[in-house]
Amino acid sequence: MTPTPDGALAPAPDIAIDVRGLSKSFGNRKVVRDLSMQVRRGTIYGFLGPNGSGKTTTIRMLTGLLTPDEGEGTCLGYNILTQADEIKRHVGYMTQRFSLYQDLSVRENLEFVARLYGIARPVAAAGAMVERLGLNGREEQLAGELSGGWKQRLALGACTLPSPQLLLLDEPTAGVDPKARREFWNEIHALAAQGLTVLVSTHYMDEAERCHEIAYIAYGVLLARGTVPEVIAAAHLITYTVSAPSATLTRLGDELADRPGVDMVAPFGSSLHVSGRDEAALEAAIGPYRERADLTWTRSEATLEDVFIDLMSRARDNFQ
Repeated sequence: MTPTPDGALAPAPDIAIDVRGLSKSFGNRKVVRDLSMQVRRGTIYGFLGPNGSGKTTTIRMLTGLLTPDEGEGTCLGYNILTQADEIKRHVGYMTQRFSLYQDLSVRENLEFVARLYGIARPVAAAGAMVERLGLNGREEQLAGELSGGWKQRLALGACTLPSPQLLLLDEPTAGVDPKARREFWNEIHALAAQGLTVLVSTHYMDEAERCHEIAYIAYGVLLARGTVPEVIAAAHLITYTVSAPSATLTRLGDELADRPGVDMVAPFGSSLHVSGRDEAALEAAIGPYRERADLTWTRSEATLEDVFIDLMSRARDNFQ
């Protein structure tokens, strides 16, 4: 991102979002601190972090929907500080809560959106979207009577009907069954393959792994970003999986968490993941437990969830 002769910001043509130094406060609490990042066009970019971490605030600033207190940047080639109205014309926003008309049918909702955006031949456009999303046979069903998965498809159809360049998804699959989630993500990847840029916030690790790149935000601070392999590698976690009877694991987890050299302990079913960054210190910490007959130790690869649990344990809560 470089200034043009008239002082405007000129992003690279393959960059959809390019921002630096974004900060935002509400009252006395700083929700986002000095955030900088780039999002390439046609990518699915995942935002992860605990509730209240600043994910939604960040996404709204990145796309000009909320004005930052500090920082600058561009979204889709428009300045987020001075051209927010232009940005909004090219953005589709799917909220976590279903926001279409419950007492209108699937067809009526889509035709209404088509007319609202001035789409040519709105009836045909709505019909084509019904076909694309597999809503055939449900055209006359009231939106309020749809299951969570079908509501999700309808909301996605309404968001993409005006052909936005950027799609915002705020925890779109919360409360949706696994099959519907998979079908939803198949459609998102198909849209990205056609050039649509997608920003999605999610709590699901399997969904994070479906993104081209991810960013982890905790309490307003961007702690990690990159592809999933890059984020895992950058954490430098050495990880062991230890299996034992459940009663033993509970006590073992408490003991290991207090030992120097152990940075993260987390239960996974009938085992624990035990991780540290200093291999020698970690080996010294678990050494006394390696000879116990009731414990089975296996060297394993750190998972994305291991990394996020570790990042979360080291983040500073901005409510405190």
